[in-house]
Amino acid sequence: MSADGAWKTTINSPMGVQEGTLNITTKGDTFTGKMEGRMGGQDISGKVDGDTLTWSAAITTPFPMTLEFTVTVSGDAMTGSVKAGSFGSSPLTGVRA
Repeated sequence: MSADGAWKTTINSPMGVQEGTLNITTKGDTFTGKMEGRMGGQDISGKVDGDTLTWSAAITTPFPMTLEFTVTVSGDAMTGSVKAGSFGSSPLTGVRA
């Protein structure tokens, strides 16, 4: 199943639940897209390995750090984690919008 399309995502972070949207377009073993949440939006690009997508995103709010995402797509569901530097990993879930 393709990861292409719009997703509603939820991250249970140390700073509380973060909800947003993720739009993905795959092309072979790469993808491009856009993440949007209450802190704003950011263009992203990453790798596709079967059902697994990986990417990183640099943020500046509430403080500068790089987030590392790993998610697996199964049908209309997405599960994975977000590594936030010294804050460790937080679970990420998503459903196709």
